[in-house]
Amino acid sequence: MKQTKIIAAAVLAATAIPTVAIAVVPAMYEERVARAEEDRIIQSPIGGIQTKYWFNYRANVNETQKELTSDLRGASDIEDQRDAWEEYGSELRHERGTYVKAMAKKGYRVPSVYIEGM
Repeated sequence: MKQTKIIAAAVLAATAIPTVAIAVVPAMYEERVARAEEDRIIQSPIGGIQTKYWFNYRANVNETQKELTSDLRGASDIEDQRDAWEEYGSELRHERGTYVKAMAKKGYRVPSVYIEGM
């Protein structure tokens, strides 16, 4: 009886170790940079004004996200993954900049908060 419990515990421990090892894979630098850009995706229109620039921005962000999924699915090695993440981050940055510049020309600025003394 004791021997059965020991064997069962050993089997359980052996199957749990690979799962833990897989879960602790660090993210690539390019992925971390792209995730930071992803956090900066504008969630609501600047000034609350839904213009063609807003709809173009949202459509381009969605297309960029779909393209990332496709690129990662087709990646054959780590370099392809890095390229996909790098392209994703730069496209998000470009789309945000294009939208912000277009709205700035219309007289709307992105709200920002500055904290002094920190």
